Amino acid sequence: MKTIIRNGHPLRYRLPLFSLIPLCLLLSSCFQLIEEITVNTDGSGTLALTANLSQSRSKLASVMLLDSVNGYKVPSKTDIRKEMAEVANTLRSIKGISKVSHTVDFDKYIINIRFSFNNVANLNDITALIFDKLDIKASDNSSYSYHAESKTFKRSYAANPQAKSEYGKLKQEDKAIFENATYTSIYRFDRPVFKQTNSRAKVAASKKAVMLQCRVLDLIEGKIELSNDIQLAQ
Repeated sequence: MKTIIRNGHPLRYRLPLFSLIPLCLLLSSCFQLIEEITVNTDGSGTLALTANLSQSRSKLASVMLLDSVNGYKVPSKTDIRKEMAEVANTLRSIKGISKVSHTVDFDKYIINIRFSFNNVANLNDITALIFDKLDIKASDNSSYSYHAESKTFKRSYAANPQAKSEYGKLKQEDKAIFENATYTSIYRFDRPVFKQTNSRAKVAASKKAVMLQCRVLDLIEGKIELSNDIQLAQ
């Protein structure tokens, strides 16, 4: 996947799934990007990042036998496993990150990486390091924070205009990749949510989780607001 990015794939926009994205872009017309963050009262927690391509597994199995598709080199299973291992090792080198694990399932075509963090702020350090490792020019369009005293979790996000511009340059067959793709964020807490500010997000019946789901295409075009201030019960 690293080779694909260095060869100048036109969609270098930023989503929370870091290096999982290139495989989704090249190989599937129906995929899910899922970000799950669990935050404890003290600000520590876990993060799971998943690329679920299972709905296109028959197509993927065939594509993986090819050398290229739509003009892009198809990574081998060995390449994908190696890249995921390198990403996991990079995460292990970050201060405040521990218990890093990852899975690559080529039967269901689901890729997952999971780790624990000491503080929500560690997530911002991860973004910068992973982008640097993959030779992607970073931007400050997304960040996370948590204030233990006020029990407030904040996700800040600003649409990247370059994403829409670069999407417009794609061939029509490449644009079709995003038509049914979805992005889901799930934030879980160990105490009830008192209030949250994103009108598109939904609070779970348990009151201890907030979920937002949208089309990846809407993210590219800047139609979706991901920012949210989540106030937890004291």
